[in-house]
Amino acid sequence: MSFKSDIEIAREANKKPIQEIGAKLGITSDDLLPYGHDKAKVSQDFINSVQGRENGKLILVTAINPTPAGEGKTTTTVGLGDGLNAIGKKAAICIREASLGPCFGMKGGAAGGGYAQVVPMEEMNLHFTGDFHAITSAHNLLSAMIDNHIYWGNELEIDIRRVVWRRVLDMNDRALRQITASLGGVANGFPREAGFDITVASEVMACLCLANDLTDLQKRLGDIIVAYRRDRSPVYCRDLKADGAMTVLLKDAMQPNIVQTLENNPAFVHGGPFANIAHGCNSVIATTTALKLADYVVTEAGFGADLGAEKFMNIKCRKAGIAPDCVVLVATVRAMKMNGGVAKADLGPENVQAVQDGCPNLGRHIGNVKSFGVPVVVAINHFVSDTDAEVQAVKDYVESQGAEAILCKHWASGSDGIKELATRVAEIADSGVSQFAPLYRDDMPLFDKIETIAKRIYRADEVLADQKIRDQLRAWEDQGFDHLPICMAKTQYSFSTDPNLRGAPTGHGVPVREVRLSAGAGFIVVICGEIMTMPGLPRTPSAEQIMLNDAGEVEGLF
Repeated sequence: MSFKSDIEIAREANKKPIQEIGAKLGITSDDLLPYGHDKAKVSQDFINSVQGRENGKLILVTAINPTPAGEGKTTTTVGLGDGLNAIGKKAAICIREASLGPCFGMKGGAAGGGYAQVVPMEEMNLHFTGDFHAITSAHNLLSAMIDNHIYWGNELEIDIRRVVWRRVLDMNDRALRQITASLGGVANGFPREAGFDITVASEVMACLCLANDLTDLQKRLGDIIVAYRRDRSPVYCRDLKADGAMTVLLKDAMQPNIVQTLENNPAFVHGGPFANIAHGCNSVIATTTALKLADYVVTEAGFGADLGAEKFMNIKCRKAGIAPDCVVLVATVRAMKMNGGVAKADLGPENVQAVQDGCPNLGRHIGNVKSFGVPVVVAINHFVSDTDAEVQAVKDYVESQGAEAILCKHWASGSDGIKELATRVAEIADSGVSQFAPLYRDDMPLFDKIETIAKRIYRADEVLADQKIRDQLRAWEDQGFDHLPICMAKTQYSFSTDPNLRGAPTGHGVPVREVRLSAGAGFIVVICGEIMTMPGLPRTPSAEQIMLNDAGEVEGLF
């Protein structure tokens, strides 16, 4: 049996003008800033005009720990949005923008799949509306102004050994992780160690995704700590007078993008912090705007629920004053087999025992999500190789965990294949049973917050952090940053910091390698294990397969 590729399906989409899509949510043509015929930004004036409306219901889609077998979290998010519309509900989707790094590295694209996609697929996975380029430019303008200030006499007395602001690039490039800058003599400044992160790990990205409007954005940018003096006092972005120009560069990027699904339903695609090294959610302004325009908003949080959902609950909901009414946890039979010890090459034959052996990973995620006080439904994303017995094994296990699992065939059938889940999710969201509460209090000490996440979400025995890290956390508490939430940077592949440790491991420790204060974004980044804030390309990057065909169309995005 042969199937069309995602890009072939996307290319055949019957897209409607973006003005028609906006009209479904009551957005007039005057309030849309079009980028071509099929994508637009929503004006800030319109966003301001709807703030008095009641919020719709918020549905979070998350997943088990990702495996090479694929889980289909974005595909399920898109499918569920289409499914809700298909059963007569007014629904919108909110997802993140794609980073060029993983598109040309491992993933090759991030706009859903099969018949549950957001289009235009090629543009979304490439330059889109230029938001990431604007973020990269604003970030690196600040970098340039730091070194320029030092060159012209260093009036702020920056200790060049303690410049903590790294540069960024929206590409996987391991060669830039650690560099020496300003070589070449007196005219080029003072040589110092520096480095690059990927744009999606930038604090500017986090500021944009958590800001309510341009005024809030400029304040957050101004609060960014870029360096320290010899007396360890912080130097802020506003001290360099960079926050105004950075806001100018981000003026258009701050406005949410609206596109459409294959079934012509509205989708907001805005912001894109990674969930393994950043907070993993689309922008607050897109989500809160969608909640004013639709009765149901389906959004996703990156990677597994131990990362994206945890940060959605503890960071985004806390900052934005929102709460999920229902959580959908995506799992696949194939991924259960991999967690049960089956190699990717051997996933085809039926193996009910391996499915059962892998289910504890799913069970732990169910328990973790429930610990936030929110109801959870498992979506079994169907693959053609799944057998009835394997699907039933997952359903039986989920029932034993006090939840329910529903088989979804949206990849092959679009909204028709996910109506059962859509109906159940709407019932739960409407029931008002969610009793959401974050995992830890604002006034808890920073190290205790880290331990709470490590022990309650990862089920670790201990957090391993040397005295220097503990002293740094205490110093930040003394400086008034004790109320900030924690953004854990760790591997997405395991509950532990070992990417090869699948299933539901216990008895492990969480080694903390570094902590970074993101004072503008408003959280502490805790870098664990071997996680890199600048990824590298794999041995065979997707870029090798991406090209233009004879018709001038993009090939290789999947």
